[in-house]
Amino acid sequence: MTNLTKLAAGLTLALGLAAPANAETLFKIVTVKDDIVVGLNDAELKELGGDAGGIAKAIAAKGALTLWQYGVTRKDGAMVVAPRAKIGVMAASSLRVEPYKQSYKIIAHE
Repeated sequence: MTNLTKLAAGLTLALGLAAPANAETLFKIVTVKDDIVVGLNDAELKELGGDAGGIAKAIAAKGALTLWQYGVTRKDGAMVVAPRAKIGVMAASSLRVEPYKQSYKIIAHE
């Protein structure tokens, strides 16, 4: 590894540009009644197929999934998206799962 490569790697870590090991990905689950935002870490997302379609297929195939519901809140004076509670999502004929983008920092669930 050259000195320039080492310096670039060090700067990436120091500036927080590297992705966290357990990054959360948010999805909105929409039904005729309401919609909720859920978060999955990289391992959970991979297990469910890696995208919104995989999550929808898993819910339909299993009939229900337990996921973490997320919401906007304040932490140390800053707005963040954090886990609220573990919830059960049941299959329904009008279920839609879509990626959810959020400008606030996302707090990982345990």
